Amino acid sequence: MKRRLDGFIWVGLGISLLLALFLSPFASPSPDGLEKVAETKGFADKGGSWKLWKHAPFSDYAIPWIKNEKVSTALSGLIGTLAIFLIVTGIGRLIRKPPTKSLPPPFAKGGKGGTI
Repeated sequence: MKRRLDGFIWVGLGISLLLALFLSPFASPSPDGLEKVAETKGFADKGGSWKLWKHAPFSDYAIPWIKNEKVSTALSGLIGTLAIFLIVTGIGRLIRKPPTKSLPPPFAKGGKGGTI
């Protein structure tokens, strides 16, 4: 069962990386829903003043030192997808339960057990 799940995870990651690499350059340049509401309500400029955003590695889904916009967006999508996968995998390993040893039932054939 574990091998089957591992294969599913690797195939899913591969498909996700291919989609991020080849489809992200064709994403719409129009603002998404959250950006559109922020523009409509007049608070879009307030988020840019937050100090953490000034140090964001791939702001606006682009890598600053790559001049070609489509290549920059594709690599940004690829790196972002891989980073999220690694973060979620790490969290999953931290919170998973340790395997428990199964004990033989008390009255199973050949099992050692008795009455209480």
